[in-house]
Amino acid sequence: MDLPRIFAIRESSHRIHNPFTPRKLEALGEALRLETGTRILDLASGSGEMLCTWARDHGVTGVGVDISTAFTAGARARAVALGVEGSVVFEHDDATGYVSAEAVDVAACVGATWIGGGVAGTIELLERSLRPGGMVLIGEPYWRREVPDHDTAAGCGASGSEDFLLLPDLLGQFGDLGYDVVEMVLADQDSWDRYQAAQWLNLRRWLDENPADELAAEVRDELTREPVRYTRYQREYLGWGVFALIKRRGG
Repeated sequence: MDLPRIFAIRESSHRIHNPFTPRKLEALGEALRLETGTRILDLASGSGEMLCTWARDHGVTGVGVDISTAFTAGARARAVALGVEGSVVFEHDDATGYVSAEAVDVAACVGATWIGGGVAGTIELLERSLRPGGMVLIGEPYWRREVPDHDTAAGCGASGSEDFLLLPDLLGQFGDLGYDVVEMVLADQDSWDRYQAAQWLNLRRWLDENPADELAAEVRDELTREPVRYTRYQREYLGWGVFALIKRRGG
């Protein structure tokens, strides 16, 4: 049980596996007004930067679950480096269908709503671990503007324009699901650049060190095409954000 190797190669230097900079992650923690002892479940937790830094800065506790052995190992090492290994635990497991044994104050899936088959299913999954009145955190892409054609959608990694919503429509979807949107922090083009462009250096360095590896041709192809694809399509059309939701009473 693991992610394909290409994921670990592509994001080998990343502590944050989405288009957030450390400052944006810090801003999100501040915006949520986290209290000492807040219990967080983070599904698809990656390298654990959210839990580790929030444990250091806000005194939260929590569990992160991720399918990647490399990212989970990195998360455990990061907890030790920040001195919070007594506050956060990282499990190597498939986050799909994962439910906490103990109800949490915040249930998060930041950028991997495929674990629940989309936004609605992931919110339903997170709710199963959440105490009444708790907060859901969802990281999700959205269209920054109307997509003109199929090539543009495909260039953003979508099968079609229907894969994502415009930002007002995404917020409307949360409302339709019975939740109030109580905070949001959005990626910008600079934070997208830091996420995407850092992958290119990771790919090139890996390729220089592993020219005979069975994945070398795939890595070479990705490194050749990705800068053009990203700047032609994704940088202009695809947004991303983290949204804090609290269920409406009676919802």
